[in-house]
This record gives sequence, C-alpha cells and structure tokens, in this order.
Amino acid sequence: MIRTAAPADVPVIHRMIHELAEYEKAAHEAIATEEQLRAALFGEQPAVFGLIAEDDTTGEPVGFALWFLNFSTWRGSHGIYLEDLYVAPTARGGGHGKALLLELARIAVERGYARVEWSVLDWNRPSIDFYKALGAVPMDGWTVYRLTGEALTAAGSADPGR
Repeated sequence: MIRTAAPADVPVIHRMIHELAEYEKAAHEAIATEEQLRAALFGEQPAVFGLIAEDDTTGEPVGFALWFLNFSTWRGSHGIYLEDLYVAPTARGGGHGKALLLELARIAVERGYARVEWSVLDWNRPSIDFYKALGAVPMDGWTVYRLTGEALTAAGSADPGR
C-alpha cells in the first residue's frame, strides 16, 4: 500500500534516508536532521512531498519516496523530481518500489505535469534495470552539476555585477 507521508513518519523516513546513504556509500553526507525533514515536509510552506510504502501484511513502513516540483521552460509545465526512493532490503522484490513510482506517475498525470525524473548512480545496475523495465530512459548527453560547500558560499558571496 502506498500513502502520503504524515508527520509521524519523519523518524522512519530519517532512518531510511540513512540506510539509503549507506547503500550509496555516502553515509557521511547524510546530515539532515528530523527537524529539517519535518519543516521541509510539513512546515508552513512545504517544499518537499513524501510517499510511504507499507508492508501489505503488517502495515509497517518499508519504503519511501521524497519528491518536489520542478519546471520545464520548454514544456511550460511542472514536473516531479524524485529526490530519493528507497525500499528496505527485506521488502525488495515485493513491488513497493514499482508502486511508489507508479503513484508518482499517477500524480503527474492527474495534475498535468510533463514528466517525472530522477538521478541514479552509474554503478547501481539493479536500479537502472528496474527503471528501464518501467519505460524510463537515461538522459544521455546531460551531466549533473552541483554547487555546494565552499564553492557555493563563494559564489553566493560574489558581487553579481562583476
């Protein structure tokens, strides 16, 4: 079963984010706190949205998807950017990941959004194969760039008139 995340889900989402970061060999980068997640998901102006996958038998959360809106200037409409999708190892193969993605697709279609997109690590062959089986295609020719840390601070402090 897939449902919209609720404030009571924040601790389990936080735990699963850390599990995902460990799987992606980047545990040291997962520094978000429960308070930050709660504010982003359920604050005055939520900027992130969440879905929870529950075990069909126990009702316990076994996965999540966190997403936000982006915008296509070429299409003139919003899209969904899937920031994270995670299913606990013990629940993989049970259809939870597919159900989460299909729910995001349903939301996009229902709201008239142009696309659902996300990033996947090049070495994550099981996820790549899974996404391709759903009909997703890689965006060859595009490279993700990121400005963070000291470079972000320097750029954000620069005089834009120069």
